[in-house]
Amino acid sequence: MSIQVIMDSLFKGFGMTVAIFFATLVIALPLGLIFSFLQKSKIKIVSGLMNSIIWVVRGTPLMLQLMIIYYGPGLLFDVRLRDFEFTATIIAFAINYACYFSVIFKGGINAVPKGQYEACQVLGMKKSQAFVNVAMPQIYKNILPPMSNEIITLVKDTSIARVIGLPELLFRANSIRSITANIWPMFGTGIFYLVFVGILSIVFAQLEKRTNRYR
Repeated sequence: MSIQVIMDSLFKGFGMTVAIFFATLVIALPLGLIFSFLQKSKIKIVSGLMNSIIWVVRGTPLMLQLMIIYYGPGLLFDVRLRDFEFTATIIAFAINYACYFSVIFKGGINAVPKGQYEACQVLGMKKSQAFVNVAMPQIYKNILPPMSNEIITLVKDTSIARVIGLPELLFRANSIRSITANIWPMFGTGIFYLVFVGILSIVFAQLEKRTNRYR
């Protein structure tokens, strides 16, 4: 197997890894915000159910959740879904990370003093205006460090998708290793992850610098 063939395979795997990463974020970030509001719901059944779901998701391995979503339809309903690997991965990852993000969002929202909302009402601002113009900048500052850590963790967690046969980066590197008996593609895989994480770290460092104006 030539170096060009190996590199082409690794780049295709990296493309799948990037696709998993961004698809998960696009779904999990807004879903996590919704979950955080449901956690704070005044309807006890809603808040209790949401807190229970988050407890279960955070208390079990992501790999197990992925396998349940992927194999579940076939085992429970005898349904054979073709090309379900990517969809199952996004569903599992989005729900898992939405639950983690919801806890971060909830903490950021709770960190804003209630007195500020009351002051906004005195000034004649609506609740939505107070949340967007006063609370959101503070929430953004509070959640950025833990959120950046979770997002960087997501980069590495994408490798879990290999357990259901999705040809992401590590899956392809391991396949090459088994065929060629050469371990260097595994080190190459590490470089891909390091570069990806390095770029994200730089981006988040710049974003954190910008939050200084809220201090």
